[in-house]
Amino acid sequence: MSAPPARAATIVDVARAAGVSRQTVTRALHDMPGINPATRERVLAAARELRYHPSRFGRGLVKPAARTLGLVVGDLANPYYGELASAVLALAAARGWHVVMAEPASAADLAAGADAVVAFTGTAFPDPAVGAPNLPVVEIDPPHPHPRRARVAFERATASAQAVDHLLARGSLRPVVLDSTTPPGGSSRAAAFVEAFRARGVEPHLAHRTSSFSQLPPGTDAVVAFNDLDGLRLLRELHEAHRAVPREVRVVGVDGLAVGEFTTPRLSTLAIDLAEVARAALDLVVELTDAAPGAPPPVRVLAHVFRAREST
Repeated sequence: MSAPPARAATIVDVARAAGVSRQTVTRALHDMPGINPATRERVLAAARELRYHPSRFGRGLVKPAARTLGLVVGDLANPYYGELASAVLALAAARGWHVVMAEPASAADLAAGADAVVAFTGTAFPDPAVGAPNLPVVEIDPPHPHPRRARVAFERATASAQAVDHLLARGSLRPVVLDSTTPPGGSSRAAAFVEAFRARGVEPHLAHRTSSFSQLPPGTDAVVAFNDLDGLRLLRELHEAHRAVPREVRVVGVDGLAVGEFTTPRLSTLAIDLAEVARAALDLVVELTDAAPGAPPPVRVLAHVFRAREST
């Protein structure tokens, strides 16, 4: 048999060392029928030599025991994360999984008790897999994709271009794009709007997302907010300043929060189907348990959709 690999051994390594299929390894490790004693002992010996520790999540897929999914989300005061968490909880329950939620600061604590982790934080995500090398980790829309993690990526360029065309068609020529980075313009969502404006011969003004409307350049006639919450804040400021929306100023948000449907005027936004995001993330968790060693982490790409409403 081969020497233990430097990386954490996988079920494929055990199958190769024992000269059997992955299915046979699964049957041997979980004492399932359909395998003769000599083959079972050969598989168990290979697993011991390679120091193989089965993924707890993968083990749950072949046994009826409940599985525990760790869900790490950003600020739950933001409905964006709350809506995603709600979708994950519903879909996980339908699959018979338990869900344990944590903030990013305590993500590492999940490694001891979770069978897999889904992270949706909007920031750099700490590595919870120290001491748990087989722990499946799926990130949702990470600002800096990890080369060894599966992820659900968001495509915003198409919807951003549609929103820009919508604003320009309505006469907006002095747009502002708000962003979370300093200097502004560094995030992927802001960059998509900036590129779309510039491709059409319009140079947008960039400002930090915390800027009030009174701090923006005189004559601003369109504002692309960093997210829907910022867009709703701007609508309130414009109402208090007696500025007509959309006649004088047009406002676009990003995220597609349900609350945007219940404002006056209703907020135009780049929306993403969070139920579909949750479904893709859970599918990736399962896919990770069968991934071949050294294979690139799987990626699912979901697109935003521009929804034009009364704010533009």
